[in-house]
Amino acid sequence: MAKLSRVLLISLALSCSFFPLSAQDAVNGEDDPLLMEGDEIVVVGTIETTQQMAVVSREEIEKARAPDIPALLEQTLGLGITRYGPYGNMADVNIRGFDTERVAVLVDGVPVNSTRSGEFDFNSVDINSIERIELIYGGSDTKYNVSGALGGVINIVTVQKQRPGWAFSGGVSNSSALPGRYNEQYGGVGNPKWQDLADTQNVHFSGVYGAENYSFRANLFGNRAGNHFLYQDDYGYARRKEGNEVWDAGASASFLRDFSNLSKLIVSGALYYGDKNIPASAYTAEYAKQRDFSARQTIMLDMPRAFHDDFSTELSLAYKGAILRYDPGRDASRHNENDLTLINRWSWYPAPEFTLRFGGDYRFIYLDSSNDGLQDGHRGGLYLGAEYTPVKKILLIASVKGASDGGSFIPVPKIGFAWTINDSFTLKNNYFRSFKFPDFDDLYWIQPGFMGNPDLKNEDGWGADLSVNFRRQDLLSLNTSLYGEWTKDSIHWNNVSGSWKPENISRGVFLGWENRLDLSLPFASGFLGKPVFSLSWQFQLSRLLDDTAGFAGNRRIPYMPRHTLGFSLNLPWNAESRREGSLLLSGHYESSRFADTGNLIKLDPFFLLHITVNQRIGKNITAFGSLRNILNTRYVSFADYPMPGLTFTLGLRMNFEAPSTEK
Repeated sequence: MAKLSRVLLISLALSCSFFPLSAQDAVNGEDDPLLMEGDEIVVVGTIETTQQMAVVSREEIEKARAPDIPALLEQTLGLGITRYGPYGNMADVNIRGFDTERVAVLVDGVPVNSTRSGEFDFNSVDINSIERIELIYGGSDTKYNVSGALGGVINIVTVQKQRPGWAFSGGVSNSSALPGRYNEQYGGVGNPKWQDLADTQNVHFSGVYGAENYSFRANLFGNRAGNHFLYQDDYGYARRKEGNEVWDAGASASFLRDFSNLSKLIVSGALYYGDKNIPASAYTAEYAKQRDFSARQTIMLDMPRAFHDDFSTELSLAYKGAILRYDPGRDASRHNENDLTLINRWSWYPAPEFTLRFGGDYRFIYLDSSNDGLQDGHRGGLYLGAEYTPVKKILLIASVKGASDGGSFIPVPKIGFAWTINDSFTLKNNYFRSFKFPDFDDLYWIQPGFMGNPDLKNEDGWGADLSVNFRRQDLLSLNTSLYGEWTKDSIHWNNVSGSWKPENISRGVFLGWENRLDLSLPFASGFLGKPVFSLSWQFQLSRLLDDTAGFAGNRRIPYMPRHTLGFSLNLPWNAESRREGSLLLSGHYESSRFADTGNLIKLDPFFLLHITVNQRIGKNITAFGSLRNILNTRYVSFADYPMPGLTFTLGLRMNFEAPSTEK
């Protein structure tokens, strides 16, 4: 393994030295702030990027029928997910060895990571309201220029201009767990609980209206999750998961107004409420009551021509509020977080081959927490970037962002290269600095047995990646990427003299090789459409370094597997007809992981297999069914929190449209 590590290091260094360039556009070559998709306009952002990207489309979301966003990203993009349990529980999305706290999560281009904990509750976004998800790999992104993106950026797009006319949609589903006899917590044997066949329900509604110059959309959703399932404890006894019930609901709305000068005004907002039982651990029936309430509002003005044909700008003002109530008896706590974010992005086109990007963001944070106290903060920065196309197929990007938390000022540079060799090959190459400010919990948390550390340093790092993209019309897409990132002062909570405290771990090294193949098989026959096969594999060496053992200490980053493998096979039939349907078979494998920085707690590898069937019934109704974890694999994603075995979901989705008859 040491030899393999040296080979990867040398390969990455050589490729970064001799292969400049990289970057096809972010999404199919468009550089307009609004991406055209047929008659639709989707708000996705403003800038091409030299970084590697992946997009999960609306069609993929509907075919997957995943229960939540982390499961969707695991199933479609092969990402590793660390979660405490099924629906409603906390889940981390891992990108290039970094968890959600070190991944910048955006909703419609606006950062939504909690400044208190660094996390984001993906359950607060209804998966049925999402138009697409953009994933940008690597740190120091130049597409949105947000801070804290050590591993990458996830942008969840929910706003879209609607086609003229009315449309209504909705759906219901029920998920079942397998009942069976089990050992009760305090002795005795429990009989099968047949109510587990109606364990989890989802209901959602959507209404849209589109006109020539404006459109409106509203969404409602609700979930009831018992989260009861059978699992096996450390002694081999069958147990039934209890004390993890979840009720939640949410609503969102958006309004888009077109003006005669191509400018657009977008107003959107969302509400979420969750009532959750959070188990103390998997092997006890004890739980704490957690209540979440959050709200998001955004106003954005997009001007492709701002005062002059050579200028464009995007201005957004967003508010995010979150209230969390946690009641485990004597350790009850409350956390009220309020964030106000202002973002302004500009582009200047002085010549066809040159573009200047500049702008900034400001975020005001006010926190009232029983554990963190009363805290406020100011974070943001200014950036300047240039894009130069010396010849038609070569793109050079250089940028620097000066980020500040009201005290320190950190320059974050990046250089990216792109070379579209021909219609099939593209090279992408990037060099960047990445950093992250400590979260407020890391700085100020006070609780018996836990103590924050106000002397923490910022997490800081440097990285590079090289990607090769090969595309053959619509039949084949192959991407391979080598990446490396070195970080210092990474923040981890450690048990010091019987008390947990966050510390800056000396250094970390992340080396990896990502691969993805998408193949449309030319075997369409009769009512069957072309099968589409996808395969992804990531090999990663992530290490924590110290001053004594260094890389030879062989301490891996917690919860980061060495190998992650994913695949899917989509079999469509009767496309463009009222009998349209599909079968989606997908699998996910993760090798062994460690649950602690000392690598003393090892988690076994696991393989999951899922199958989903969609069948259109008439013009307006689609029925679907899915089997998740078909092999009934017993596994844990987070230590001491087992995951469900085989579950079965049945549901209906309805869609009614009344197109406009106006000429």
